[in-house]
Amino acid sequence: MSSQPSAVPPSADPRGTVRGTVETVFRMESPRIIAGVARIVRDVGIAEELAQDALVAALEQWPRDGVPDNPGAWLMAAARHRAVDLIRRRENYARKLQEIGRDLSVTAPPKEPADPEDIDDDLLRLVFTACHPVLSAEARIALTLRLLGGLTTAEIARAFLVPEPTVAQRIVRAKRTLAAKNVAFEVPYGPDREARLGSVLDVIYLIFNEGYAATAGDDWLRPSLCEDALRLARVLAGLMPKEPEVHGLASLMEFQASRAASRTGPHGEPVLLRDQNRRRWNRMLIARGITALDRATATATGAPGPYALQAAIAACHALAHSYEETDWQKIATLYGLLAARAPSPVVQLNRAVAVSMAEGPGPALDIVDTLTAEPALRDYHLLPSVRGDLLARLGRTTEARAEFERAAGLTRNERERELLAARTRECGS
Repeated sequence: MSSQPSAVPPSADPRGTVRGTVETVFRMESPRIIAGVARIVRDVGIAEELAQDALVAALEQWPRDGVPDNPGAWLMAAARHRAVDLIRRRENYARKLQEIGRDLSVTAPPKEPADPEDIDDDLLRLVFTACHPVLSAEARIALTLRLLGGLTTAEIARAFLVPEPTVAQRIVRAKRTLAAKNVAFEVPYGPDREARLGSVLDVIYLIFNEGYAATAGDDWLRPSLCEDALRLARVLAGLMPKEPEVHGLASLMEFQASRAASRTGPHGEPVLLRDQNRRRWNRMLIARGITALDRATATATGAPGPYALQAAIAACHALAHSYEETDWQKIATLYGLLAARAPSPVVQLNRAVAVSMAEGPGPALDIVDTLTAEPALRDYHLLPSVRGDLLARLGRTTEARAEFERAAGLTRNERERELLAARTRECGS
């Protein structure tokens, strides 16, 4: 690699500061670096290792020579150089084997992209590879956060409250599975693309939801996970501008993220939607949500997809001046469309909440009672929580208290358990 002028002379910058710069730049650029290298070596595990090699080289050289003018390009060039060297070594080894009568299948390194936009194509390939259906949902999430979110194994473990070795194993096994299954480093098209895109969007939304309403632990919100997921959705929307569901997901998360500041009280306790201070809602994120929803509508060629429908529901909340002024009838209708488009007991439970506001707790309780035998909701704490709320509004406080107690016993989040315990006390002894 040719030397570049130093933007920060080493003599003017302490070694620790340069190291921080290296790590910050690598975290920002690593998804593109890994994607660009994976296009050459056709293996995301090896690509990540080569990207790490480039990071080590930067940690060695930048404190001595200074930070390059374009540090991201420096890291990309370093990683690609190592990738090409690796391919050449493979070719030389194959040639020697052939000389003694053996054969080894080797793919020559593809040409460097002439158009900078090809880098975005590589990034899109990496998204689809990390979220491939051959991997379990947990493996997809861990690998996506590692390769695309730039999170360390320790950070992923901390975010999902699982041991670090567990996350490390998931990532290693995911890479091995992709290699063993010969998963192509490509963006699928036609029916395959539609099927795979659903997996990609689901993974991003799972990451967001874990940050938006943590399933376990002491914190109700984990903003960093929401930010990572939202950033991934924005990147994906830029890479796939003609996919309505990509814009639908981005819109949904923009709307939901706009309420983050009002969802917890002074001590981190959950604040329900009806009690939130709407003046604290982020109007910039709401505006972004509206824009993304308009794009989802404009690019759709048929009925709206599940994420676009959920975004439309979120828009009803975002545009209402108060909880009481919310267009609950429209929300109930949208949930009915969602239930037809993507049938789910959870969707029906959410529809019941909207029906309770539009038509009263009685009709909503009828819907909820049909869900009590659903196996998928057997340990879902929000079922007894919603049922308890409806019973309380109907004046059936003894039954409501039992439901709130059951819900508190099912949740694994301490903040939510405290909230449900308070609802139990409100129903009397």
